Amino acid sequence: MAEQNRPVRGEHKYEQEISSVDEHEEREGRSLITTNHDVIKRWAEERNARPATVPGTEHEGRPGVLRFDFPGYGGGDLQEISWDEWFTTFDVRELNFIYQEHRKDGSQSNFFRLESPHREDA
Repeated sequence: MAEQNRPVRGEHKYEQEISSVDEHEEREGRSLITTNHDVIKRWAEERNARPATVPGTEHEGRPGVLRFDFPGYGGGDLQEISWDEWFTTFDVRELNFIYQEHRKDGSQSNFFRLESPHREDA
């Protein structure tokens, strides 16, 4: 598998970069950013989320749009894929994982998005 912890790429406005599973948000509701596979997998598994893709978005034999399938959130249009497939695609695209551990009220957050530092804003 590719690198487990490549540096976050591009300029970002997120408040805290996480580079290992031993690091956590400094305060609730904070936006976090990482490329660390262990951090991403732990975050997803704490929410019982499975790696997934949107069918029909494949590109050059790899998964297309990457998502997580959260139980009870209507992921019927998603196709589950392996962690290896998910992370290989994540690394090939040099994506950053932006997420929250908790909302400001302290409840667990499922917020995440994937950001390409190479995408130019329109």
